[in-house]
Amino acid sequence: MSKHPPTPVAARKAVSAPARRILVLFAHPSLPRSEANAPMLAAARGLDGVTCVDLYAEYPAFEIDIDREQARLLAHDVVCFQHPLYWYSTPAILKEWQDLVLEHGFAYGAGGTALRGKLFFCACSAGGPEAAYCAAGYNHFSIRELLQPLEQTAYLCGMSYLPPFALFGARTAVQEGRIDAHVADWVRLLTALRDGRLDIAAAADLPRLNQDLDRLIASPATGEPGA
Repeated sequence: MSKHPPTPVAARKAVSAPARRILVLFAHPSLPRSEANAPMLAAARGLDGVTCVDLYAEYPAFEIDIDREQARLLAHDVVCFQHPLYWYSTPAILKEWQDLVLEHGFAYGAGGTALRGKLFFCACSAGGPEAAYCAAGYNHFSIRELLQPLEQTAYLCGMSYLPPFALFGARTAVQEGRIDAHVADWVRLLTALRDGRLDIAAAADLPRLNQDLDRLIASPATGEPGA
């Protein structure tokens, strides 16, 4: 017989509680046609400590519940916009969400400190190849440069910004057999963020988060990179 009394339920839950709670705000106006974002969403939904919100499904008329969305932000430590890249930005509902939810006095300005210290990043898919997203390429700018308005939004709200988790060539990713590896990296990233195993300082200056995950993620067993 054990000499120690059983651990209280609350204490057991505290031990297994995630280091960070993650909110994935998903925006894809045609989910049945999605070949990259749909499997990513399904994988994220299966992870403890990760809350996924399908904004187009929840707000088909764009009537966003500001109080509900602000409560979600307060309840999480990491905020992710997951979306395809539309005209070098987000789908429309994410812009509407920002305009309504990130209010003065809540997210920024006098007394607007609700988001201070949280992490923010985008998980996005682009139809073109990575070579198209550079100064000499078709789109003239890197994907991180194109998303700088979101980066500045994060800074204005006192959040720490991480570079995008990006899939290039999304139109041909299924035929080329790249989806499974991308989804596996997505799960690795979310799990590492949740468990406090991602090197935030090293990740912050990268052009994209999934450039070198082996270097950024510490092993759950050893605490050393290279998991």
